[in-house]
Amino acid sequence: MNFSRPATLRTVGPVVQAAFRLVTGFLFACHGAASLFGILGGAHGGGTVPALQWPGWWAALIELVGGLLVALGLFTRTAAVICSGSMAYAYFSVHQANALLPIKNGGEPAVQFCWSFLLIACLGPGVCAVGSLLKRRPAVGIDDRPAPVPMS
Repeated sequence: MNFSRPATLRTVGPVVQAAFRLVTGFLFACHGAASLFGILGGAHGGGTVPALQWPGWWAALIELVGGLLVALGLFTRTAAVICSGSMAYAYFSVHQANALLPIKNGGEPAVQFCWSFLLIACLGPGVCAVGSLLKRRPAVGIDDRPAPVPMS
């Protein structure tokens, strides 16, 4: 039996992976922007999180910066691990105290983001990531030719 992926999945898979990364990062960044700046409906009823307040302001900062980094595909794995951890912390410190299951304690978004970012951290950014584009560009003035060997 042949267990290899079909050709269409091999070609479309990286694009879908990148789209998933982009959408997940963008939505996460929107949460952070709403909490920090009161835009897009604001934090919990239209306001902003007080500056430097633990953990809300710091979580919003991770959401904004981490979400943007993941969406852009820059330091993707590291940013995704931090974002995933922040959502795990949010779930266990805020939501789980209210009820055991996410459907009862309002923690579905935290759980979904946590696992989504963990998936992104494991799979990487996919195609069209800024980090991948930067790695491919050679430095100015440097080429791939080997250095000449000195003659003795």
